[in-house]
Amino acid sequence: MTDTMQTDNITTAFERQAAGVIDRRCSFDLAARKRSLTRLADVIRKNEGAIVAAIAQDFGKCATETILTEILPVLQEISHARRHLKRWMRPKHATPTLASFGTSGKVRPEARGVCLIIAPWNYPFNLAFGPLVSCLAAGNAAIIKPSEMAPATSALVASLVAETFPPELVTVIEGAVDTSTALLALPFDHIFFTGSPAVGKIVMAAAAKSLASVTLELGGKSPTIIGPDANLKRAADWIAFGKFSNAGQTCIAPDHLFVHASIKDTFVAILRDRIAKAYGKSGTSPDLARVVNSHHADRIAGLLDDAIQKGAQVTLGGARDGTYIAPTLIETVTPQMDIDHEEIFGPVLPIMPFDDLGTVIAQINARPKPLSLYIFDKNKSRVDRIIAQTSSGHVGVNLTMLQFSHANLPFGGVNNSGIGNAHGHYGFRTFSNERAVLTNYFSPIFLFFPPYTARVKRILRLAKRVLG
Repeated sequence: MTDTMQTDNITTAFERQAAGVIDRRCSFDLAARKRSLTRLADVIRKNEGAIVAAIAQDFGKCATETILTEILPVLQEISHARRHLKRWMRPKHATPTLASFGTSGKVRPEARGVCLIIAPWNYPFNLAFGPLVSCLAAGNAAIIKPSEMAPATSALVASLVAETFPPELVTVIEGAVDTSTALLALPFDHIFFTGSPAVGKIVMAAAAKSLASVTLELGGKSPTIIGPDANLKRAADWIAFGKFSNAGQTCIAPDHLFVHASIKDTFVAILRDRIAKAYGKSGTSPDLARVVNSHHADRIAGLLDDAIQKGAQVTLGGARDGTYIAPTLIETVTPQMDIDHEEIFGPVLPIMPFDDLGTVIAQINARPKPLSLYIFDKNKSRVDRIIAQTSSGHVGVNLTMLQFSHANLPFGGVNNSGIGNAHGHYGFRTFSNERAVLTNYFSPIFLFFPPYTARVKRILRLAKRVLG
């Protein structure tokens, strides 16, 4: 398809949806929204085998991990939204203030309109359909742009959407960077982007041209602190799962570990055993996914090679075969190494000992704010200190990754790691315009209307005394 034909196709899809949204503002009611969500759940369940096969083709990911990390989170989002949608849609009463005495205020959530969802390659099914659940629950139409770097999943997403929804409600437009650029030139009502901070800046700049609202789900180097009183076996279990699921290609994966020097050697030994149990001593278990393509495998290998050349020690793994990279632990990491300041996004885990917690906190605060911060420690005062003295999108205490699946918690970053929230009611609010409606019944404000007579000025002085 030529660039001109592709742009025409995008414009036609957008115009088709924009025309339909005018009617849906009135007719896309609770029942219709629930039907859309039910249809989506049904088509996912019916095509579970095809989803597993597509993701295996793109990543070499095993069926169990695909169901756990790609399919179940979307089904949970649908179930949670259906169960609570009536309450979410209900106008919320606003308690009057003294100035608004005699009025009644409500906040009515309304659909934003036509939304663009740009999905990433690392969880190409979950992160395309998860935001769509919130988008449909809020009454919007959507255009989904899947990642071309997961071509089998992208094609399947397009097929499932075409099978499930009319094109004026949900449309998938496949393509590469040119397609994303053409889409971003259109006047969407909201843009939901998941990806890197660098591309997030491009999306935000494009949205500014039409003053579209944005949600940016980004990433960064999520630090993990293992305190001296941590349960080391539990910490090793959660860190091995969080770091090496999807071969480390997860925006909320632990990026690097700060381990208290007093327990470092013991913890590393336990972590090595846990990795061997999960993925085999050679790390070649079919339960370990592959890196998405050779370009990203080269990037990860380059970070590792640079670290080794500058003095890092590989204490586990390090092997590579094409897009396979073994679970790898490295130590003796220094600030001169690229791996110390670039997001790894792969199965390589730097381990750094510490004695002074204040130094660790200072290192975390010297970097851009991460999406996730993980703490393993039984000492509540130490945990509270870390949380109080740092900033991140979310914090996991004695766990990793699970915050993504908590439907009643907001999921989102801060500054470099993102803008806005997703999941559950927070996702519904993200895709909604919270419209204020104030109705006058017997407001006395008319007493202050001009002309500003002596009587008006006396009343104003009285009001000032009452308001303090």
